[in-house]
Amino acid sequence: MPSHSETRTLPFTAEQMYDLVADVASYPEFLPWTAAARIRSREDQGDLEIVIADLVISFKVFRERFTSRVTLNPALRQIDTKYLDGPIQHLESVWRFRDVDGGCEVSFAVDFEFRSRLLQGAAGMFFNEAMQRIVRAFETRARELHG
Repeated sequence: MPSHSETRTLPFTAEQMYDLVADVASYPEFLPWTAAARIRSREDQGDLEIVIADLVISFKVFRERFTSRVTLNPALRQIDTKYLDGPIQHLESVWRFRDVDGGCEVSFAVDFEFRSRLLQGAAGMFFNEAMQRIVRAFETRARELHG
């Protein structure tokens, strides 16, 4: 099962970066391969907000819809995503944000598995590069919004 994790220090506040990643509906504006996003539901559960979201991912001839449960925890500045439905077997990701001198530390970890062995093999060849590109897209978006 491919996995990827990285930590970066960025010149923004943890709150700014948390808000950027939590805004799933805006992903098609800046995330590579994200053709559409739709929020199905939002539910407050005390300190947490649970968002059910659909993302349409488009890459060459591949175009699929994924449904995920996104757990927003603003007190901890953590966002957990768990795959619910679509063409893959498993997907989980965790974003963590904490203020540090000169900005914030952003930690991102993801692992996933396709149902199809053929897709799994193909994905393994470009997975880390794709994940790095996605993290860079969030960083670029933060620079656009917060200079």
